[in-house]
Amino acid sequence: MFARLFAWLRRHPRLVDLLWALPLTGMSLALTSSYTSPGIPGRRVIPWYAYLVFVTAMCVPMIWRRRWPRATFAILAAVALVQWALDVQIGPADFNLFVALYTVAAACAFRWSLAAALVVELGAVMATWRWQKGPNSFGSWSTLLPQAVFTGAMWMWGLYMSTRRKYTAELEERAKRLERERDAHAQVAAAAERARIAREMHDVIAHSVSVMVVQADGASYMVDIDPARARRAMETIGATGRQALTEMRRMLGVLREREDAGPYAPQPGVEQLAELVDQIRSAGLPVGLTIEGVPSELPTALQLTVYRIVQEALTNTRKHAGPAATAEVNLHYGDEAVEIRIRDDGRGAATLTDGQGHGLVGMNERAALYGGSVRTGPRPGGGWEVFAHLPVTESRRAETSAA
Repeated sequence: MFARLFAWLRRHPRLVDLLWALPLTGMSLALTSSYTSPGIPGRRVIPWYAYLVFVTAMCVPMIWRRRWPRATFAILAAVALVQWALDVQIGPADFNLFVALYTVAAACAFRWSLAAALVVELGAVMATWRWQKGPNSFGSWSTLLPQAVFTGAMWMWGLYMSTRRKYTAELEERAKRLERERDAHAQVAAAAERARIAREMHDVIAHSVSVMVVQADGASYMVDIDPARARRAMETIGATGRQALTEMRRMLGVLREREDAGPYAPQPGVEQLAELVDQIRSAGLPVGLTIEGVPSELPTALQLTVYRIVQEALTNTRKHAGPAATAEVNLHYGDEAVEIRIRDDGRGAATLTDGQGHGLVGMNERAALYGGSVRTGPRPGGGWEVFAHLPVTESRRAETSAA
């Protein structure tokens, strides 16, 4: 309840100032006779309108104390100096000078707050010096210490509120910055995931659809000449389509938010290269596969990268190398890296990408994730070559970090 009230009052500062000014103004007006009626020893009598001018001058500027704290304090200090010069003793309205001091300490720089505190302390000394005599005087020198302590308390309170507000503002800014950074990280992660899925979808669709188109063309040509070969081509189309659907279902399954998404087939790896080569060979492109070095256990993600690079290179060969081309895939296991070389003797690719940021660009992105590189270009004497260098140590370190 009090928290809500405090929050509501913070949203209505003018109302707070009004609630403060009204009682103080009413108390000052109630004591008008004490300053305007003769017969009170030790107190100078002034006209009632002059007293109202002093009360108004000490109360009205407080309306703007939050907007112009230094100007408000300067006006109140000047009015208090005139009051001291005319020997008009201190009244309830003069307490606004301490409130103005608090406002300067809470809203202005330290040097301004220190200057305001010194001005109030000087005023306390001057008031005590002038009104220390008489039975009804403002006080004696013994009252100077409480006045100095009260002035210091108001000043310290203002400094504390200033520090607290700055600290709160810093916490709010930090929270907003962290929220912006979190949103930015989420957007980067989402973009990276979309790019990864786009690469996977491109590899699956480009390879599978290419095989299906070649087999469909061959089946339509052989259906009357050699029905058996046409039937085998159709069976290959069906098998390729089912494999593509399985991989697409597996990739898109990770996007499902339900826990009962069910098991999906594992990601293809080095062991599936022979099946990939057989599939390409059955689609009409003669392909050879050689493996050199001592096979070692590679991280799963690196095996997928090897598989996708070979798949993309052979898909491009089948698209662009021409009908009489042949290809050779060489996988070399080294101590520090795995190297893949895919060569063909066709006429070379007509384009480097599919126009959507994938293709050979996707192969470079995959290799770069593991500190590797991909080099592509025409071969001397004709044909095209894709060479990929994938460091094994970097790949294992990346997988360990991801885990």
